[in-house]
Amino acid sequence: MVSPVVKTGRIKQSVSQWCYKDLPLETLCRAAADMGLQAIDLLEEKDWETPGKFGLVCSMGYADGGTIADGLNNRANHDAIVRGMTAKIPRAAKLGLPNVITFFGNRNGMADSEAIDNCVAGLQRLKSVAEGEGVTICLELLNSKVDHPDYQGDRTAFGVEVVRRVNSPRIKLLYDIYHMQIMEGDVIRTIRDNHAFIGHYHTAGVPGRHELDDQQELQWPPICKAIVQTGYEGFVAHEFVPRSPGDPLDALRAAAKRCDV
Repeated sequence: MVSPVVKTGRIKQSVSQWCYKDLPLETLCRAAADMGLQAIDLLEEKDWETPGKFGLVCSMGYADGGTIADGLNNRANHDAIVRGMTAKIPRAAKLGLPNVITFFGNRNGMADSEAIDNCVAGLQRLKSVAEGEGVTICLELLNSKVDHPDYQGDRTAFGVEVVRRVNSPRIKLLYDIYHMQIMEGDVIRTIRDNHAFIGHYHTAGVPGRHELDDQQELQWPPICKAIVQTGYEGFVAHEFVPRSPGDPLDALRAAAKRCDV
């Protein structure tokens, strides 16, 4: 077995499967476990059990929570999202998934005030099943400047207002550091001020969503230390796409080591 690069473990690290789509899932799981990671992120239901073969968990599952474009800000999507997540959250709980993902949706000309009302209404229909099963529904914050034009949940304050109004320990934000650096910057202050509303983190280098190296603008050890200092006990999942030649897992090892603060 390869010696793990995660030594302190104060950050529970995970990795998003889609960034390593050319690797079989079991190969990624084995490598992640050898590095000292604790989970695999963003898996469909058919794959939720696989990380357990390697002593890992699925830290964030897809559970029919809509799509990036068609999310909770549109009431026309609510019945399908509620039906799907109500069916899948109990299955996620049985397999030990701590989180499932959903989205705010594209604006399509909608005012933020109306979108917030709609998101709150949809989540009010879901929070009882999430609370009852002990699974957290995480709404992802994404940038609308580069990757997801017209996405409404593109600022922390917008997401915080939704979560605050729902007022459930099982409704939180997925604070994607890559996306929020593009939209807002001021990452450490934002984390410190809003950590009570955050249930999950994603990483990636800015610009480009690549390695957490010295060719991008974010300083990952101070960011991870700030997360630890908030008392956060959830997962930080790497969601960058390796671009360096050679073994893509080398980039993951380097990121895991850098974030092990």
